[in-house]
Amino acid sequence: MSTYSCPSLGAVLLTFISVSLLCGQSNTSNSAAPQAPGSAPDFSGVWTRRGGTDTRYMIYGFSGDELPMTPWALDRYRANKPSFGPRMVTDTNDPTYDCYLPGIPRIYVHPAAFEFIQTPGRVIQYFEYDGFVRQIWTDGRPHLKIEDSGELLWMGDSIGRWEGDTLVVDTTNFNDKTWLDRAGHPHSDELHLTERIRRVDRNSLQIDMTIEDPKAYTKPIKALINYQLRADWHILEHACTDFPRPTP
Repeated sequence: MSTYSCPSLGAVLLTFISVSLLCGQSNTSNSAAPQAPGSAPDFSGVWTRRGGTDTRYMIYGFSGDELPMTPWALDRYRANKPSFGPRMVTDTNDPTYDCYLPGIPRIYVHPAAFEFIQTPGRVIQYFEYDGFVRQIWTDGRPHLKIEDSGELLWMGDSIGRWEGDTLVVDTTNFNDKTWLDRAGHPHSDELHLTERIRRVDRNSLQIDMTIEDPKAYTKPIKALINYQLRADWHILEHACTDFPRPTP
């Protein structure tokens, strides 16, 4: 197994992923239907992003064009100092370089693989990045209330439901301390992420994301990310170590 440190993520990557971007309205529900035993599609396995030629979505951000930020978000964006993208600097203030959790959807921008593990009433995403485990509850429970969780969450509170062959994941209760991507786009604690996850065929998976945050963005942001199955892979060790940042 191999161990990595956060500063190693600062190397500029030329990998591109295939994503379709558009702004529009989403139609999601916060209610979750309990998963019937044996009725859910099987997503089990290790998945990595499938390469593509759409250069609008590079490894560091959501689009070659600027996202539709509100004045509140634009002020934060200008204060952020990313180590990737057109505004990249050496003296970054990216929270992940202090080993804070990256947030969702930010964790999808990193090149690490993830594994789906399914159990009755719960789907688990085991990310290679920092060994993070995301629990998606499919047993019909509601979202956490703030008084129950104690505080807003770095990775949000994910509730899922099955719609035929698609897992619909509704994630809320985010804090505002993470970035949407490596380019430094911020979000507020009003962030609402909806993912529609579907296995296209045996070796292909799609995650169709809708990002809504009326405090930070004037329109919803949509992105489609494609993954391929790595049947002979397993998740390796990946540890974030808080080394000093390089000086300019």
